[in-house]
Amino acid sequence: MSARTDTRPGSRVPNARTALLLVTSLLLPLAVGALGGFATATSVTTWYAELQKPFFNPPPWVFGPVWTTLYLLMGVSLFLVWRLPRTPKRNRALGWFAAQLVLNCAWSFLFFGAERPDLALVDIVLLDAAVLGTIRTFRGLSRTGALLLVPYLLWILFATLLNGAIWQLN
Repeated sequence: MSARTDTRPGSRVPNARTALLLVTSLLLPLAVGALGGFATATSVTTWYAELQKPFFNPPPWVFGPVWTTLYLLMGVSLFLVWRLPRTPKRNRALGWFAAQLVLNCAWSFLFFGAERPDLALVDIVLLDAAVLGTIRTFRGLSRTGALLLVPYLLWILFATLLNGAIWQLN
């Protein structure tokens, strides 16, 4: 079998389809992050800057590098599952991933765009559950893919606490 036609998952020689799938898997979470960034940019230096924040609120410069790293880890995780043969289990896992990605993006529009920490808190609790569901379904398909989502889960659990504290303080 030549390198150009080898499409087996886990093949050591990447082909064009595998490379395209990897690039798409990496770009998808980054694009969602960029879309959420548009909502954030509109109020991060105005409305958000005026809010009372808890003592554990990270400095603003932390968010960009953390989110970029998390989106890249999410992309690799997605790739590890998406490249597998189509099965109902794989499709369910991808559905969980898509759901958490939508909730992730919606949070920025609710918290920053609509300036509604209360609605954003509801969204992020749903996001917590969706990421747990994603990890659970990914674990049955790719242990590495599931483990790559753990830092994301930990960060959004922290973000849930932060969102709740900001809502209470304001």
